[in-house]
Amino acid sequence: MSDNYNDNYNVSSDDLNNNSNYSHDDDIDNKSSEVTFDSGSYEYTSENSKKKKKNPRFFLKVSAAVLAVVIVGAGTVQIYKFLRDTKAELAEFSNDAPAKPVSRELDKENSPKEDIPSLIELASRTDAKPIPDIVEDIMPSVVGVASTFEFEQQQSFSMWGWNTEPITQQATSTGTGFIISEDGYIVTNSHVIYDEQYNAGEAIEVSVLFSDESEHEASIIAYDTKTDIAVLKVDEKNLKPAVLGDSDELRVGELVIAVGNPLGFDLFGTVTSGIVSAVNRKIDINDKKMNLIQTDAAINSGNSGGPLLNSCGQVIGINSSKMSSSFSSNSASIEGLCFAIPMKQAKDIIDDLINYRYVTGRPQIGLNTSDIDEIQSRFYNVPMGVLIRAIQDGGAGDLAGLKVGDIIIDIEGETITTAQELHEVMDEYKAGDVIVLTVYRDGRDVKVKVTLQEDKSIPDSVKQNSNATGKNIT
Repeated sequence: MSDNYNDNYNVSSDDLNNNSNYSHDDDIDNKSSEVTFDSGSYEYTSENSKKKKKNPRFFLKVSAAVLAVVIVGAGTVQIYKFLRDTKAELAEFSNDAPAKPVSRELDKENSPKEDIPSLIELASRTDAKPIPDIVEDIMPSVVGVASTFEFEQQQSFSMWGWNTEPITQQATSTGTGFIISEDGYIVTNSHVIYDEQYNAGEAIEVSVLFSDESEHEASIIAYDTKTDIAVLKVDEKNLKPAVLGDSDELRVGELVIAVGNPLGFDLFGTVTSGIVSAVNRKIDINDKKMNLIQTDAAINSGNSGGPLLNSCGQVIGINSSKMSSSFSSNSASIEGLCFAIPMKQAKDIIDDLINYRYVTGRPQIGLNTSDIDEIQSRFYNVPMGVLIRAIQDGGAGDLAGLKVGDIIIDIEGETITTAQELHEVMDEYKAGDVIVLTVYRDGRDVKVKVTLQEDKSIPDSVKQNSNATGKNIT
């Protein structure tokens, strides 16, 4: 029990003393068997005086009382019959049948029970399918993804002391994916096969585990770290693709189902459910602004890349991340804050990654930059902004006349201080659009018109696997 409850009952001595205020019939002093009468208060009579003669009028009075009772009873019966007959005649005259008394218990048994819908029914679409049927249909399309990374550890300690030479190590991580075509294309998150946290980069080996427990080697077709989407390919035929839905039709409060492999393949195909907590939720993940679906369906490490389904069994999102608390004892536990990439925006990116190995129409200027914060600004007596450190030959910045050392402080009338803010504004435009940058150069502000170019950068490893098919995923 908590401290708010006290199971002990305390009785004070005052409470015990208060009992003396109550008198009881048992409190009789029986020390003396004699009873003393006060002649001034009580009238004493002898036994002879109690015997009296019988009065003949007494019998007459009793007989009269009995007769009166009989007469009154008979009259009452006649009045009741008169009222009952009169009520029946009035009911017949008004065509109203007399109401029959019905027991409440019988009424409850005979009345039809009202069906109260469950929470799942209330959250499901009108064309919803049973959840077991949805799971049975999607499971052959869900795969586990195992990625092997290679990275260098800069320093290590041994019995000989610190070793300054880097040591190459390997690490394996697991995630989830789902099949989108019969010929073996698989979608997952880019962070499942490309590591940015430890600078390991692209995985050197990727394999997928099917629901029938068969394992297959997979090749990386392409990935986009900005939207956290990657496409893999296995050399298999006649696979069962998942049915893709329209995430724009989602409503807040709608039922969703997540399928994945939390904490590794030992829990392969774990199914959780919840509701849509929010749509078009803008959050920052690894310094990237993303527009995601928020749900309270349980998503954990290893679920990344798995499908988020609606109540019809259609994939309407790609499970991507969850919000968790730190290990500090002062931090409250965070649960039920999970996010998925909307399938509507993912479809176009998936098609581009399959067909071109990059996301088409994405603008770029062709610059290598670094941010100038407030401390650097004061120290060097320059404005806060984005410092141009290198310019790509033939790129948009080079053709526009930008120079190394320029500090970009404004784009299209919006003041910026970081490269992230620069890209956020630039992403509102497409390749071919003309924008105006304001740069700080040689102590003065200069406006420069830049024609944005398409970002066609493709990693070398992806170029080696290039075999564009012209396929569109539907």
